[in-house]
Amino acid sequence: MKIAVYPGSFDPVTLGHLDIINRASKMFDEVIVAVMCNSAKTPLFSLDERVKMLQESVKDLSNVKIESFSGLLIDYCKSADIHIVIRGLRAITDFEYELQIAQTNKELSHNQVDTVFLTTSLKYSYLSSSVVKEIASYNGDISPCVPEFIADRLYQKYGFK
Repeated sequence: MKIAVYPGSFDPVTLGHLDIINRASKMFDEVIVAVMCNSAKTPLFSLDERVKMLQESVKDLSNVKIESFSGLLIDYCKSADIHIVIRGLRAITDFEYELQIAQTNKELSHNQVDTVFLTTSLKYSYLSSSVVKEIASYNGDISPCVPEFIADRLYQKYGFK
């Protein structure tokens, strides 16, 4: 059985993330979306909120599980016996950063973890959680960026609803 992990902050999950998750779910027997607790970042949504939003977003994908973790990704992979990491790429600048992380993970895992890169669909290539939060903070239209229920949660966080 091929299991892959798609790690990220998902603060919030975007349609770009969901596109990667949906496509990965067709490539692997099981996809674990691992929500990171990153002490270097101050998220808008709590870890629990992000996990719940993802669970709601992927409820129709039977082979996708949502989990959370803190610490190094390779330690999470080792503890869950996962050998494949999924990463999405929007632009060449993403590739340079992601390649370095993939090589580091491969080295630190003693060649036990490989990374599969999925390029983002063109219609989502501009999307990032940071961009979505910026637009939402000014009460801009984020309907092309996130599911409706997540847009509602974002607007609530910024005091617009």
